[in-house]
Amino acid sequence: MQILVFGLGALGHVFATLLQKAGHQVVGIGRPSVTKAIKEKGIQVKGIWGEHKANLKGVYTSVSELPSQNFDLMMLTVKSYDIKTAVESLKPLVAPNTLVMCVQNGYGNYEIASEVLGDNHVVLARVIFGAELLAPGKVKVTVCADDVIIGSPKQAISSHRLENLATLFNQARIPTRFSPDILSYVWDKILYNCALNPLGAILEVNYGVLGEKNELRTIMNEIIKEIFIIAKAYDIPLFWSSVESYLEHFYTKLLPPTAAHYPSMLQDIQKGKRTEIDALNGAIVRLGKNAGIKTPINSIITYLIKGKEQICSQRKKREFYRGNKLSKK
Repeated sequence: MQILVFGLGALGHVFATLLQKAGHQVVGIGRPSVTKAIKEKGIQVKGIWGEHKANLKGVYTSVSELPSQNFDLMMLTVKSYDIKTAVESLKPLVAPNTLVMCVQNGYGNYEIASEVLGDNHVVLARVIFGAELLAPGKVKVTVCADDVIIGSPKQAISSHRLENLATLFNQARIPTRFSPDILSYVWDKILYNCALNPLGAILEVNYGVLGEKNELRTIMNEIIKEIFIIAKAYDIPLFWSSVESYLEHFYTKLLPPTAAHYPSMLQDIQKGKRTEIDALNGAIVRLGKNAGIKTPINSIITYLIKGKEQICSQRKKREFYRGNKLSKK
């Protein structure tokens, strides 16, 4: 299979390496610093899925550089805030039988991709394994809470075709299964991420601390309650019939195994990077505004993260300029 991995971050490294090693022809698109390292030394993956090395068929910095534009599968492994630009650049490459897979966190990625490319081309994936980019071309798979789940929210792609795609990924040692309930799986992850990720980033603590403090539990409970209200307003299918049943599951089953985990959003902020808050709590706020529903807690969380983003980004810039001045003396 001819595969394009658009976005060579941690997840992009893992997908590209394992699919190439399984015998597929994989081409990657990434930032110059990353593509340079991969061209020189290939990609190395280690961690809980074993050690793997691969040299991709090609590595480029933009779609315009691609020598061939015929792909069976294109994987969108960019951040959610880059999804629209990525999709629009790939549109000319989408042939009648091309599939495009969205693996981003949060809400709105599939919706953007399907609007531009059509529901019959776009596969939605819920990815719940974790990977850490150690250096350009080197990545470590750190955790896998469940299989990658793939599906077509509007049933626009046949289950037979999606089952075959899941088999292809399993053969590449990426645990994957097809589910017609893909939207419920994605929203299950949205609930979890919205409750823990931004609050942990704001307070700079791990998930265990959030679960220990009654005041913080109250905030997380309200975040979750607002999401349930939004889901009901939009007829979004959730696995949980009530807020209470989800909260019990959240505090007894989901939070304890990840108590020592620090949010990826905190890592982004500390590096002066933009976060994916607009696809998480920010998306809940937008959906609420469109439906005339107030979401005060999610709104405050979104504003706090955006404010912290700006503060840390400005601090990083000052440190960079100060370092440059010192090196010139």
